[in-house]
Amino acid sequence: MTLLAAPPPPSAAGDRIRSTVVGLVPHAVPYARGLALQAESTARLEAGDDRGELLLLEHEPVYTAGRRSLPEEHPTDGTPVVPVSRGGKVTWHGPGQLVGYPIVRLRRPQAVVDFVRVLERTLIDAARELGADAVAVPERSGVWAVAQGGDLVKVGQIGLSARRGVIGHGFALNCSNALEPFAAIVPCGITDAGVGSLSTVLGRRVDPVDVLPVLLPRLQRMLEEQAA
Repeated sequence: MTLLAAPPPPSAAGDRIRSTVVGLVPHAVPYARGLALQAESTARLEAGDDRGELLLLEHEPVYTAGRRSLPEEHPTDGTPVVPVSRGGKVTWHGPGQLVGYPIVRLRRPQAVVDFVRVLERTLIDAARELGADAVAVPERSGVWAVAQGGDLVKVGQIGLSARRGVIGHGFALNCSNALEPFAAIVPCGITDAGVGSLSTVLGRRVDPVDVLPVLLPRLQRMLEEQAA
């Protein structure tokens, strides 16, 4: 497990939010392990042992279903789906996709929607710095970008849980992952738009390890501002 340095803390070292890269390809993380790590981070936060932790990783292939997912949106071939407590619908995680779990307590516990918007903006800004024509789409959370053919495709998903102001789950940013798994589901419940990745919209390979140096500092600054 690699611990990445966070920006200088506002006071003592114990006050800063830790950022941990749990596992990237070829060391993709099983989804159950990701859930366990989130639970451990949440327990430390609720016990007052630290201010929180940002977990970053790539998952082994898995479909997950949020609280609003419908059976008809699940894989057409009967592939098992893991039900989870996050918002949103069904999606896929796998190698080549950068997943982040910000386990923090919000300064404003009721402002979960505002936090989603700030997280969304952070991801979009990083994607734009990498060269993607990334935008937000009203009423459709996540990261959208203009594909090579001019269509708008979704390249990043956000699905959070919130309990007494503590955030769980997080985001997934498609970097170089396969897109075929999305064809077997109704990704995020959206039927009238496609799914892409940073690699497909930029026309060059962009792996999670390439995205981290651009995205991580932005996430760290944002979380220091948003977390209690």
